[in-house]
Amino acid sequence: MNIAEWLNRCVRLYGDRPAILSGTEVVASYTAFENRVRGLASGLKTRFSLQPGDRVGIYMSNHVAYLECLYAVLYLGGAVVPVNYKLHPKEAGFILENSGARLVFVAGKDAFGGDQDICPAGTEIIDVNSADYQELVTTGAGFTAPVTRTKDDLAWLFYTSGTTGQPKGVMMSHGNLQTMSLSYFADVDDVRTDDTILYAAPMSHGAGVYNFMHTLKGAAHCVPTSGGFDADEILDLARHLGSVHMFAAPTMVKRLFDVAREKGKTGEGIRTIIYGGGPMYVADILDAVEVMGPRFVQIYGQGECPMCITSLSRDLVCDRDHPNWKTRLGSVGRAQSCGDVLIVDENGKPCAVGAPGEITVRGSAVMLGYWQNPEATANALRDGWLHTGDIGYLDEDGFLTLTDRSKDVIISGGTNIYPREVEEVLLQLDQVHEVSVVGQPDVKWGEVVIAFVVKTGGNSITSEDLDEHCLANMARFKRPKRYVFLDELPKNSYGKVLKTELRKRLESEEMAT
Repeated sequence: MNIAEWLNRCVRLYGDRPAILSGTEVVASYTAFENRVRGLASGLKTRFSLQPGDRVGIYMSNHVAYLECLYAVLYLGGAVVPVNYKLHPKEAGFILENSGARLVFVAGKDAFGGDQDICPAGTEIIDVNSADYQELVTTGAGFTAPVTRTKDDLAWLFYTSGTTGQPKGVMMSHGNLQTMSLSYFADVDDVRTDDTILYAAPMSHGAGVYNFMHTLKGAAHCVPTSGGFDADEILDLARHLGSVHMFAAPTMVKRLFDVAREKGKTGEGIRTIIYGGGPMYVADILDAVEVMGPRFVQIYGQGECPMCITSLSRDLVCDRDHPNWKTRLGSVGRAQSCGDVLIVDENGKPCAVGAPGEITVRGSAVMLGYWQNPEATANALRDGWLHTGDIGYLDEDGFLTLTDRSKDVIISGGTNIYPREVEEVLLQLDQVHEVSVVGQPDVKWGEVVIAFVVKTGGNSITSEDLDEHCLANMARFKRPKRYVFLDELPKNSYGKVLKTELRKRLESEEMAT
C-alpha cells in the first residue's frame, strides 16, 4: 500500500479539519491540502513525466509547502529525497547526483548558495515560492488516488550524515514507514484529531517522518513562523494551540526547559515531547520533568531503522518508585513492538545480560539497504540483523542502555572507557551546563580522556574542581586527563554534538606543538 493513501482516507473523515498551519494561522484544511497535493502531482507528471520509482529531492528548511511536495511525490509513486538544508551546497549536490533525483524543491533563490550550477545537470529546480510552482499546483487535472505501491517499494531515501565518509542513501520503503507509524501508536504515544504536530526540528529528518501517523489521524501540522527551533516561540505556540506533539533532540529539550524555568512556565499546551537522536543525560531529564511535568517520551532509532528500535514511555520517564527507576531513566527503554534487539560481541555472538556489545536489530522497520551500495548493505545487514554501530547492554528486564557509538569508545591502557559514563558524572554538577568527552591519541596509553565543558553562566568552576568531583564519583582511570572550557559545543542542525569537530580541534593543537 502507498502510505500516501492515509492522506486520501483522512480527507474523507476530516476534510474540514485544519491541516497546515503557519504559526497560529491556518493555511489549509485537509481538503484544500489534498487538492493542492493532487494538483501538484498531476502538474509534475504532465510537465516532467515523472514515473513511479523516480527520486525527487526536497532541499529547504521547514516550510508550509514541505508536506505538499512530499505527498505529491508519493502520490506519483516516487521516492522523496529529503536533504538537510544546512548542508553545504556541494554536499547537497552530491546527494542529488547520487540519488539520481529528477527534480529538487527549494524555497528561494538562495538555494545552493545562489549558484544553481552546483545542482547536478539534469535535475530540475522548482522554487516553492515562485509563480511557476503555483502554476504547477493549480493547473494540473488532479489525481483521484495515489499510485499503487507495495510494501517493498522505495518511499523515502534518507542520506546519513557522512561523518565517516561519503553519505549513504538509506532506502526506506512504504512498509518501513507504515511499521514505524503503527509502532508509534503501540509504543510511543496516541494521536488524536485535535492534536497538532509542531515541526521545530528539521522536517528532513525524524520530525518529518512523524508526519504520517498525524496525517492518518487527521491532526494538524504546524510550521513555526521562524521555520525552526525557538524556545520562546514554541512555548507561546503550544499555549495557543493546545495538545501539541513535537520531536526534539536532547539539546533542544534542555534549551526548552531552561527557558521555561527562567520565565516561570511549565510547557502549557504541550502534550508530548518525543526526544531522541542523541544521549539525554539523567540530570537533564530529571530537570525537564521537574520543570515541565509528564510530557516526555524517549525513542531510540537510526535512519536505518527509523525512530523505532526502543522506547521509554511517559510513565517510565516519570517513575520514581521502582527500585531501578534511575537506571531505567538512563536507558533508552525496551524494544518496540515491531522488532527484536540483540547485543552481540565482536564475533557476532550474543552477549550476556549486562555485558556491553554492538546493538543489532531486526524487524519490518529495518531499511531495504543502502542506495546503490551493496558492499555497505552487506556490512550493515547480516543474517537478517541490522548492525547499528552503537554500543550498549540489556538488563534482565529488557531495558537497553547506550554507552556510545563503537567509534567513540575510548581505549586507554587496554581498558574501554565509555564517554557517556564520564559525561553523566560531570553533569551532576550544577555548574556544568553541557559536556562532551572524546579520546585523544597518546603514545603511552593509546588514548586519554578529554572533556569539553560548557559552564553554567557566571560560575568560576575550575579544572581542579571537576577533577575532584570525578575522583569522588568514578574510577580514577576514567577521569579526564584534561578539561577544555568552551562557550558552546559544536552541533549539527539536528542538535547532535559533533565529536568529529572536537577531535579535529585536538588534532590541530597537536600539529601546532
